[in-house]
Amino acid sequence: MKLSPVVAGVWRADQWGLDAAGLLRWMQQAADLGITTFDHADCYGAFTTEGRFGEAFALAPPSFRDRVQLVTKCGIRFPCDARPAFRLKSYDTSRRYVSGCVDASLAALRTDRIELLLIHRPDLLMNPDELADTFAGLQKSGKVLEFGVSNHTASQFALLHRRFPLVTNQIEFSPLQMKALADGTLEQAVDLGLRPMLWSPLGGGTLFNGQDEQAVRVRTALQTLGGKHGGASLATVAYAWLMRHPSRPLPVTGTGRIDGLKEAMAATSLKLSAEDWYAVWEASIGHPVP
Repeated sequence: MKLSPVVAGVWRADQWGLDAAGLLRWMQQAADLGITTFDHADCYGAFTTEGRFGEAFALAPPSFRDRVQLVTKCGIRFPCDARPAFRLKSYDTSRRYVSGCVDASLAALRTDRIELLLIHRPDLLMNPDELADTFAGLQKSGKVLEFGVSNHTASQFALLHRRFPLVTNQIEFSPLQMKALADGTLEQAVDLGLRPMLWSPLGGGTLFNGQDEQAVRVRTALQTLGGKHGGASLATVAYAWLMRHPSRPLPVTGTGRIDGLKEAMAATSLKLSAEDWYAVWEASIGHPVP
C-alpha cells in the first residue's frame, strides 16, 4: 500500500467553512505538496463528511482521482439525523454491516474504489473469521484494495492479521500521548514492517496552547529544537519527532490550512538525532530515562 508520507485527515472538515469547490481546491493544493492520501470515516460529520467530499470529487477532472488515495473507516454506529434507526452508540463488524458501509462510502465519495478500509474501533463481538472473509470478498470485488484497523491493541491486531493480511493500525500518538511506546503497538509495527498511521499527532492542538505542566515542558523542548534546526516551526519539529520512530509512522493531520500541511511536509526533510528525540520524550514524561 503506497500512501503519502503525510496523510490529510478530514475529521473536522465540517468546521472549515469550505464548499465543494473549496474542498476540491484544498485537495488539489494538498496533492501538489505531495499529500495525496485523504483520511475519512463514514461517521465523520455525523455521517455527512464523505458526501461533502463526494460533491468535491464530482467537480474534479477524472485524472485527479488517480492521483489520490482514499482511506475510510467503518464500524461505529450512533444515532443522529443521518442514522435515525441507530438506538445507541455501539460497534458493528458483522459482514452485513461492513459490506453495507463500504457501499455507502463508495456512493457518498462518488468513487469506484477505496484504497484502504479501516475498522474504526475494536468490536467486542467481532468474529475474526467472518470479518476476514468479508475483507476477502470486498477485495475480490475491487471495492476495497487494502485493509487495516484503527485504535486496536497489539493482540487485537494480531487476532485479525493472522486471518487476513492487514497493512496498518491507525493509533493515537503524539509528544503528549505516548502510550503506544509502551503498549506494544509500535513494537508490533516494527516487527511486522507495517507503517502505523497516527491520529491527533499534535495533541489536538494542546501542543500550541495547553497550559498544564506537561504541555509547557514539551512546547519548550520542541521550540528549542526548532531553533537548533534552522527555525523550524513547533509543528514541524513535532511531526519530525514522530517520524523519527523506526516504525516510520504516517501522521494524519487535522488541518484545513495549507500552511499547516506545508509544516507537516517540511518534517519529511528534518532529521532529528537520538538525543533530540529523547529530549522531547524526557519533557513529556517529566524525568530522564531510567
